[in-house]
Amino acid sequence: MADTATTTSAAAASPANASTDAPPFQLGKPRFQQTSFYGRFRHFLDIIDPRTLFVTEKRLREAVQLLEDYQHGTLHPGVTNEQLWSAQKIKQAILHPDTNEKIFMPFRMSGYIPFGTPIVVGLLLPNQTLASTVFWQWLNQSHNACVNYANRNATKPSSASKFIQGYLGAVISAVSIAVGLNVLVQKANKFTPATRLLVQRFVPFPAVGPAGDSTHACGPAYAHPGASPDRHVHAGEIETSQLEPEIARATSSRTVVYNKGL
Repeated sequence: MADTATTTSAAAASPANASTDAPPFQLGKPRFQQTSFYGRFRHFLDIIDPRTLFVTEKRLREAVQLLEDYQHGTLHPGVTNEQLWSAQKIKQAILHPDTNEKIFMPFRMSGYIPFGTPIVVGLLLPNQTLASTVFWQWLNQSHNACVNYANRNATKPSSASKFIQGYLGAVISAVSIAVGLNVLVQKANKFTPATRLLVQRFVPFPAVGPAGDSTHACGPAYAHPGASPDRHVHAGEIETSQLEPEIARATSSRTVVYNKGL
């Protein structure tokens, strides 16, 4: 019955789409082909599109209703594929796919650039004190942990202790590495002031790397070849035969699961 309703909705929407470039709408599927790098790139741009941060509550309700009408086969005549793709993009950007609750704006994938960029700038500030180094590393790991938790796979709930453990591990490792490297650089007598300043600019990179492994405990597990895809909007599955040859040769699995988000 659901398949019949979807087919009816697709047929109702198709006449109005003859003059548009939008592909036929598929509920729950990516708009762009995932078999090419360009298609996956366009898909990622859709996920992080900051314009969805300004969607009103009314527009969100309209988008959700439009998708429900499509699913139930009750679309009004004249609805275009473009409108359906836009509605799905809005819903996926704002509502958690498992809980159907709104994700707090700074922790949405579409908010990662506007809310994360100031933190990156803070991490790269020159001549930082001990206090500023600790603050920016703590803020960065806190933001990462919240993004991971807000976009987690809620069908497989994790305990609060696991979240806290991952968060504390990320903060401690990031702060320890950043402070330790800064101290070593400052004590390096062979460095000229210009070289010392340049090296200090790169300290945040090794600091945030190991910490990223700890923050994975705060949210969805990053998938790997042979894993089972979950229902989360930011995870997908693709056959290795559809990947670029150099990537396909790196695994013997028939399919791979990948993270579409971070």
